Amino acid sequence: MGGAGGLRVVGASFVVPGPSGVAVRDRLKALTAQDETVLRLVGDHLGSLASGDLKARCAAGLEHDNESWASRKRVLTGESSSRWAGSLTKATHDQWALARRGQAAHIQQLEAGVNTIRHRLSLPLGERGSKRAAGGYRSRREWHAKTRRLRVLEDRLERTRADWAAGRVRVVRGGKRLLNTRHHLEEAQLTEEGWRARWEASRRFLRADGESGKRYGNETIRISPDGQVSIKLPAPLAHLANAPHGRYVLTARVSFAHRGETWRDRVGANRAVAYRIHEDTGRARWYLTASWTIPPAPIVPLTAIRAGGLIGVDTNADHLAAWRLDVHGNPVGAPRRFDYDLSGTADHRDAQVRHALTRLLHWATRHHLAIAVEDLDFTAETSREKHGRRKHFRRLISGMPVARLRARLVSMAAELGIPLVAVDPAYTSRWGAQHWQKPLTSTTRKTTRHDAAAVAIGRRALGHPVRRRTAPPRTHQRDGYGHRTVQARPGSPGREELRPRVPGPRTRSVPPGRGANAGNQNAQHRPGRSAEQGSWQQDSLPLSL
Repeated sequence: MGGAGGLRVVGASFVVPGPSGVAVRDRLKALTAQDETVLRLVGDHLGSLASGDLKARCAAGLEHDNESWASRKRVLTGESSSRWAGSLTKATHDQWALARRGQAAHIQQLEAGVNTIRHRLSLPLGERGSKRAAGGYRSRREWHAKTRRLRVLEDRLERTRADWAAGRVRVVRGGKRLLNTRHHLEEAQLTEEGWRARWEASRRFLRADGESGKRYGNETIRISPDGQVSIKLPAPLAHLANAPHGRYVLTARVSFAHRGETWRDRVGANRAVAYRIHEDTGRARWYLTASWTIPPAPIVPLTAIRAGGLIGVDTNADHLAAWRLDVHGNPVGAPRRFDYDLSGTADHRDAQVRHALTRLLHWATRHHLAIAVEDLDFTAETSREKHGRRKHFRRLISGMPVARLRARLVSMAAELGIPLVAVDPAYTSRWGAQHWQKPLTSTTRKTTRHDAAAVAIGRRALGHPVRRRTAPPRTHQRDGYGHRTVQARPGSPGREELRPRVPGPRTRSVPPGRGANAGNQNAQHRPGRSAEQGSWQQDSLPLSL
């Protein structure tokens, strides 16, 4: 659906709902060698069961039903327990569903690439493109290479569509990236033993779903309010128990520093809490993650959020550009920039994003304002077929932490009670630079394109148009300094009145035209006042005399 001039219709802004669950993590310290051995044995045994169950689920495809699910669960129960079997089958179904969603996204991306190549091949060589459609290829050599790539993509699309219709998915427990790393150990700076330890750790299964009404909210992995951890051993490993009823108690105790009181209240009331135990082979540490669902927070109406103004935020590859706006859409104060560095490891990148968001949220908390962000999704924007040789631009888009920043911002803002408003990202950078970059630039402040985009995002969230009010011609301007373009509602008092008088004594040092009667030229007894220049006033003497 397009708008005037070929532009697409801009979607309405909406308030982002808060998270539906929380997760906290703590380290399992002071584990003995026996504890680590038992954890590895249990994880390896359950991991092998999970692999077999995933294979059976993938083989069933679209013909899977409740009866086959119950049959798989009965088989797993004999090798573990009924609750372990429930957690295994649930994890299998979640992984299969995730693979199906990824398969659908892959089909969509392949279709976009095929359509783009077909369009460009149909154009003459060297034909220039537009902002909305790519042009022809530059040379005969590139045209020929793209015809070959078109055949490759069409074959790949045909196979993927056949897999989708048959319900076939390709899933690797442990991750396809880690599996391919086995063939590039030197580039990954890993030894074969180090890769093997990481591979086995990623394929272990030590995850138990919670159950309300049971003791401490979980019968499989049970943690008491004082931090004692006990695990229900599978049937083949019951001889390793060091506690009654086939349980093994770890020497390590947990005490969650974050949300610890909330967690203790839940386990004390026997409310459901899910747990996951995993090993970080790089640090030689074990961690335990607790998660539970929370009731959704009430959504603040958009009209109430707009009443006090907000902060517009533009997301970029290396920083967040933010600017505060009042209720009328006017920028207030100076723009803010929150930098982050996305080089290095995944933990370093996550920490950089978290620190930048922390500074942004603290600024919003001080002024009691909401935050407006773009509802970004670059799923179809990173293809090599759409942007061609613009490799730098493709890497720039792919490197933007859209998904991670979105998840972090939603959870952290909900913790501080800061509302989030998502806006359509269409044309915010272009229109912001067109209408706001130059007017907001002065001799003491250089406004960037990203700062202007933040203003456009904030104005769209407030319900105002992005463009500024157009100044009238010089002959129609109110004063010699240009038309005042302050955004004011039609009912605002004083919007067309004279400027208020500056308080303070008036002396002879006041320049002409700046005194108490500067606003009323008719009150000054001097020639050339405005009343004498009216076209309706007759001169005192005719010009013919």
